[in-house]
Amino acid sequence: MKHRVQFLRGQMSDDGLQNAIVWGDPANDAIGPKLWAKRTPISDAEKWRAGQVSANITARFVVYWSALTSSITPKDRLVCNGTVYDIMGIKDVEDDKMWLEFTTSARIS
Repeated sequence: MKHRVQFLRGQMSDDGLQNAIVWGDPANDAIGPKLWAKRTPISDAEKWRAGQVSANITARFVVYWSALTSSITPKDRLVCNGTVYDIMGIKDVEDDKMWLEFTTSARIS
């Protein structure tokens, strides 16, 4: 466990035309304290679009189970080293529910 992570929760906003989730500043709008996590990269995929290169990185983060981490859903986001990851999946590690694994993806441009 050598990475520090925080979770972000989006707020619903109505702009008069539609409801949308608005994400705040990771430095100010994180929910809960920074937590220690184990990060395991899954893959790097590069995509070429309109002459630009964008990379998606996928990683798994394992954190200790707590009231905070158990309340996280795929609607939330995870921040690690300044990179904001979308949460694609959450599962218990082992059967003892001591650890939670978050499968995440981030677009790097």
